[in-house]
Amino acid sequence: MVDFKLAMVGCGGIGRAYGDAVASIDGAQLVSVVDLDAAARRSMAARTGAVEVADLTGLRGCDAALVLTPPNTHAQVTEALLATGVHVLCEKPLAPDLCDAERMFAAAKAAGRHLMMGSKFRYTPDVSEARGLLDQRVCGDVVLYENVFCSHVDMAQRWNGRREISGGGVLIDNGCHSVDIARYLLGPLAKVQAQFGRPVQPIDVEDTARMLFQSHSGALGSIDLSWSIHKQTDAYIRVIGTGGTLEIGWRGSRWKARDAEWQSFGAGYDKVIAFRNQLQNFIAVCRGEAAAVINEQDALASVAVISAAYQSASEERWVEIR
Repeated sequence: MVDFKLAMVGCGGIGRAYGDAVASIDGAQLVSVVDLDAAARRSMAARTGAVEVADLTGLRGCDAALVLTPPNTHAQVTEALLATGVHVLCEKPLAPDLCDAERMFAAAKAAGRHLMMGSKFRYTPDVSEARGLLDQRVCGDVVLYENVFCSHVDMAQRWNGRREISGGGVLIDNGCHSVDIARYLLGPLAKVQAQFGRPVQPIDVEDTARMLFQSHSGALGSIDLSWSIHKQTDAYIRVIGTGGTLEIGWRGSRWKARDAEWQSFGAGYDKVIAFRNQLQNFIAVCRGEAAAVINEQDALASVAVISAAYQSASEERWVEIR
């Protein structure tokens, strides 16, 4: 029996993963797809069996909506949806600036609805298990943290490469994932420093960036991001502490105590599983059955840290997170 009906607003590439995830959840159904591009919404409707809707005014009978539009529209679209009485899951980056993000949560409070930020890696089982292992102090006190999201992606014809739409380049696009994972594993970040690499692609935003940070717990972190180079590594997260090392990888994860053998855990990264777990948490939150894995504080912090990183790159200095 279907007891939770969803609308998809924005029918780009990420919508396919969300559509597959919704289809895998008992009791949930994607009933409407909305996009200004008729071809995009027609294709998504054919793929999912949902009804095509040209704009938000045509939405009816939904419990919640997935906002999968470009970042510069997130605040306007989210506020409009919340005003109609539906809950909203908005894809990362939540907003290009903190003022918009705060406005979105204020609108949710005013409407008495739930707003959550989508950030799939937090819902990856390996990441969740890694958090548990770190809480058990298998690495002791964390000293160094490394994150790599670098692969070849042609952004020349995509909206991500247009500053007025995206709010920036790879730093805001992939960096918000990095910030959320780092905060989840290490706790709040205290200060950041960011630099941009030499431009490779013909776009007006950064296609390579490096962000350094220090957490309030004292860990030093480095995050490498790129759409233009591939940094060969099986582990996209590496945590090194006084008592051992932990790695979260694309095909599996592992940890070792100092001077001991590696111990494997997890099954690696699976996009559909991550999206399904995220949607299940969102639906449970909307039903009043669970707390949000990514709460308002987490969502606003992701925007604040990325904003501070852009300030750092512009001013060529460390910037404290406020």
